[in-house]
Amino acid sequence: MNRPRIRVAAYVTRHLPGPELLVFDHVGMPQAGTQVPAGGVRSGEDLQHAVLREVAEETGLLTASVVRRVTVEDRPHPDTRRPRRTTYFQLQAPPATADAWNHTVYGDGDDVGLTFACRFLPLPLKRPLADDQDLWLGHVDPRWTTLTRAPR
Repeated sequence: MNRPRIRVAAYVTRHLPGPELLVFDHVGMPQAGTQVPAGGVRSGEDLQHAVLREVAEETGLLTASVVRRVTVEDRPHPDTRRPRRTTYFQLQAPPATADAWNHTVYGDGDDVGLTFACRFLPLPLKRPLADDQDLWLGHVDPRWTTLTRAPR
């Protein structure tokens, strides 16, 4: 049996005056869909450190703070079907964070050099995110369940 790839995903929220979620799209790659920051955990890396690192690498946001762990999801990768275990966290961004910006990914992952168009969307979302990354928003706040999804 294959060991799952250990990952983290970030629900970075802010309140202006209502709740908003940080998402991004790959510039020039619309097929990738709208996503939240997420990625692999390095060997020996603490999960909270990993989620803050992924947010910084993929969005450039350095001022988010971890609020809490939301859930752990065991679900295979949608394309490769390889096992994955993703721990979702809620993070808080300061209210003064920009509404939208472009960021070129740094680090050592597969996304290095790609540019992501980052922005905040009001919650609840109107449609699901890529790879069903929005599935657990209702665990943060039941009112945040994506409008086209039934509550879980």
